[in-house]
Amino acid sequence: MESRPVKIYSTDNVPRLSYVAGIILEDILGLSWEVITDKRRLGKNHIINYSAEKLEGAFKIDPHPLLFENGITPQAISVTQWKDFPVFFQTQPDSDLPFDIFAASFYLISRYEEYLGFEADEHGRFKASSSIAFQNGFLGKPVIDHWARELAKTLLKKFPTLVFKSNEFRSLLTIDTDQPFAFRGKTLIRSLGGFFRDITNNEKHVGERYRIIAGEEKDPFDVFDYIIENIEKYETKTLFFFPVGDHSDYDKNPSWKNDEYRKLITRVADKFETGLHPSYYAAERVNLIDNELARLKTILQKDITVSRFHYLRLFMPQSYRYLSETGIMEDYSMGYADEPGFRAGISRPFYFYDLSQEKQTKLKIIPFQLMDATLYQYKNLDPEAAMELVLNLISETRNAGGLFVSIWHNTSLLDNPDCQGWREVFDFMLKNQMP
Repeated sequence: MESRPVKIYSTDNVPRLSYVAGIILEDILGLSWEVITDKRRLGKNHIINYSAEKLEGAFKIDPHPLLFENGITPQAISVTQWKDFPVFFQTQPDSDLPFDIFAASFYLISRYEEYLGFEADEHGRFKASSSIAFQNGFLGKPVIDHWARELAKTLLKKFPTLVFKSNEFRSLLTIDTDQPFAFRGKTLIRSLGGFFRDITNNEKHVGERYRIIAGEEKDPFDVFDYIIENIEKYETKTLFFFPVGDHSDYDKNPSWKNDEYRKLITRVADKFETGLHPSYYAAERVNLIDNELARLKTILQKDITVSRFHYLRLFMPQSYRYLSETGIMEDYSMGYADEPGFRAGISRPFYFYDLSQEKQTKLKIIPFQLMDATLYQYKNLDPEAAMELVLNLISETRNAGGLFVSIWHNTSLLDNPDCQGWREVFDFMLKNQMP
């Protein structure tokens, strides 16, 4: 194993460079590294020259100004192709890479473009169609992983004794329980309101609602036995997210005080890791996250350190700051509702870099590539087309040695004809994401 670290020579040891070098060189390639600003300390090491100066025998990457800037300013970006991969922040001809891999990776993984002005969707979210990845046709590829692999190949030509780590594909199923029950678990007022609506609009639901509330029939949204059976069948690593916020137009979960709901949460948490699903407005209100965390801790009698925002509402950088302030250590909201793919350009976890404060934080971001509602609600795919898309995303992640993360809802997997095709997609995904 190569013992000498890689020395990155730069005129300035800025936090952006250290952050992205850690991801590319250490996390992906498995190299030890150090940024050096004094040429006298370079020694007989493998040197990446990240400067405009000339260093004999070094591997040169012509630096783009981005990593040496402070604050957020619009960047002029032109995407070209290199070895079948899209690249930007092109370099000068004397560079050993035709683009600045550090600056381009930082731009994507820091979500730089989400700090700039953009046209939000109806929920205030940054749309996939606004991203450089979607606009240039590479949202479906973990380009940072591919760039790192090509960097390794190019480095080996100059430094043949370097040894890189092998990254193994992994998968994680995540379940959002936005509406665990259709009829059970509701307050008397909400139940009475439901009865009146049924009488007015759908009389056949009146009897069904009564029998389910009376305990004579199983609630149609309660398909957790089916989900758990498939998880165990395929030995799938799984994480459940439960909402415990107050009822609103966008939050339909039962009260956190409801006995049936609490029993479901504890039953699932006995078998699987469990996180908080902060309510719709929590992404912009730290007090809501704090209150909801306290509720879930009360139910489970343990600390909760993982989360995913309801509706994937995520606002840079405040939403992530709020999570950190309340004790959350990992968040799973990094992905798009309207398109599948790699929102941050990478297929593995990374730590959030707060551009407004210019520092790496302790909050770990676990990006997802696929959500069930994206397939049938936003993309209007039938199950057969959905399976093809799922297989392609798994393949892309597997080739990168990354982590394939999917989001499913219990309401997509109901035991009725409308959901049968999506149960088949669910089964197909679990089978194909196995090691």
